[in-house]
Amino acid sequence: MSDGGYGTIVMEKIIINGAKPLRGTIEVSGAKNAALPILLAALMVDDKCVIENVPCISDVTLSLEILSSMGCRIRMLTKNTVEIDSRFATGGVSPYDLVRRMRGSYYLIGAELGRWGRAYVGLPGGCDIGIRPIDQHIKGFRALGAEISVEGGYVKASADELSGASIYFDNVTVGGTINVMIAAARAKGTTVIENAAREPHIVDLANFLNSCGAKITGAGTDVIKIKGVDKLYGSTYAIIPDMIEAGTYMCAAAATRGRLRVNNVIPKHLESISAKLEEMGVEIIENDDSVEVCGNGELRRVNIKTLPYPGFPTDMNPQIGVLLCLAKGVSCLTESIYDNRFKYVEELKRMGASITVDGSTAIIEGGGLLSAAPVKALDLRAGAAMIIAGLAAKGRTEIEDIHFIERGYDDIVGKLRSVGADIKKVIIPSAVSFEKAN
Repeated sequence: MSDGGYGTIVMEKIIINGAKPLRGTIEVSGAKNAALPILLAALMVDDKCVIENVPCISDVTLSLEILSSMGCRIRMLTKNTVEIDSRFATGGVSPYDLVRRMRGSYYLIGAELGRWGRAYVGLPGGCDIGIRPIDQHIKGFRALGAEISVEGGYVKASADELSGASIYFDNVTVGGTINVMIAAARAKGTTVIENAAREPHIVDLANFLNSCGAKITGAGTDVIKIKGVDKLYGSTYAIIPDMIEAGTYMCAAAATRGRLRVNNVIPKHLESISAKLEEMGVEIIENDDSVEVCGNGELRRVNIKTLPYPGFPTDMNPQIGVLLCLAKGVSCLTESIYDNRFKYVEELKRMGASITVDGSTAIIEGGGLLSAAPVKALDLRAGAAMIIAGLAAKGRTEIEDIHFIERGYDDIVGKLRSVGADIKKVIIPSAVSFEKAN
């Protein structure tokens, strides 16, 4: 027997009253894409590591929960500084329900192999932006001497001893480069990775591991050499600024015809983004550790193709897509990395955008105004695009599923409010019926 009843679920939304130019100074946090591999690579260190400039995002919280569940002792020294003591950690015990919520959890495979010679890790989750296979990771681990199998949703790996090898990736893979680099740091002999990814967070990971006693050279080029060491030692290390967060705020300034100073950046990392914004008519002024963005002029059409670094980043595809909707003329935005990046297009159409997707290319007829509408954050970067669109559109935009946005942006609502945005996060209880069992 059962009788009906009502329960309450809680929904969080971001609400924006748009068409207000952003003005002022905004601070960029530590890089999500560097923080996750660095935090998980701390598992390789038989000592304490202090990691600074850690962003306050849900993926970091999840990473620390995973490490804690494996026996690491975690202490938050400040809001953005964490101490990880991995001396008492145990491999092969990461909880499946935590691991499957984050794509970057596959770095546990390299870390467990490197430290214990075996790994048992659930297949990862994260945003659904297309097929992201780990075949190149597995190819690299096998070259190092590991036996790999996928059974029941888990990756199982073991090796009597990891040995250095020459590894050529069939395609440029950021995750594969990072994962193999982590494992090879404690392998016997020298590993050479060819056709390696060159992203700044790969350089950051190499610098962190080197600060712990690893011997890695060539990070940031397409050939990385790793001389394996027996042991890694504790260190204090600060994570680089987040280039994608910076690029998001740069696009927001341009979309609202505002003027922002974006602080705590490495301008060189932003060159591909800055170049396209300048081509669109946005004024960019580079300083030592900041960029100033002035979007007073009319936006011009451009063609963009996402590419591995130092090309235009795939993680900026949705944000720049919003700007192209506002630019005069027809633009083409081609995605060469992920096959499902354009899910956000349907949400922009709700706001009046004129976009046609043909295979891997979006044809965007710009020049019109976006109108406020209820939309959803379909993944992390698509959610950032909805915020930019809401800031540019006249009227009230409500964004649902904001947990995706919180995976990668540290206090984005507070930061945007500080530079003039009318934006807030609200909690909306919603009554839903349910069956209550006796």
